[in-house]
Amino acid sequence: MRGIGFYFFVFGALCVTLGMFWGIAMAISGDHTLAGAHAHLNLLGWVTMGLFGLYYTLTPSAAASPLARIHLAIAVAGVVIMVPGIAIAISHGGEAIVAVGSLLTAASMLLFLYTLFRNGLGRPG
Repeated sequence: MRGIGFYFFVFGALCVTLGMFWGIAMAISGDHTLAGAHAHLNLLGWVTMGLFGLYYTLTPSAAASPLARIHLAIAVAGVVIMVPGIAIAISHGGEAIVAVGSLLTAASMLLFLYTLFRNGLGRPG
């Protein structure tokens, strides 16, 4: 059975792959208007998800908690809502969508902080 860390890594790898192709498209077109959204996709989608995945892989006690699945759901929702929200805010104005994504992303980080303090780092399951 694949652990929760695997699913964080899979989502992160999907984000960075999309981010790479998005970056290539921006470079080819010469239009870098959405660079902020692209950067958030790579940073939140790849770096943050990868670090979460690494943490859960190294800390089985945290991965075994039901909170780990909730964390994954909130973190993924945050990226999926925030990145398009940034693109919409840049292109058309209006920050409501990015605000929701930002709040979900902040909630995800608070949940991670709680998990980290509760389980430590590398504690066996």
